Amino acid sequence: MSHVTYRIVEHDGGWAYTVNGVFSEPFPTRAVALATARRVAAEQRVPGRTEAIEYETADGKWRTETAEGSDRPDTDVEDKR
Repeated sequence: MSHVTYRIVEHDGGWAYTVNGVFSEPFPTRAVALATARRVAAEQRVPGRTEAIEYETADGKWRTETAEGSDRPDTDVEDKR
């Protein structure tokens, strides 16, 4: 199982959460950014449906795989003040 950490940071004149170097939209306060990150982290843990996915590889071949709906990451939110 993978692990995802949402970090609260100052960003673009406000506050945001970041995951693996990608920023959310800015929020006016740290509290709003924190509440949103907690909600998003909780939603990420919710299982979905198992479905077949199909994609083309770099060499032009098509692959079909099964994406397990129960394969959800463990998440947490880090707010260092």
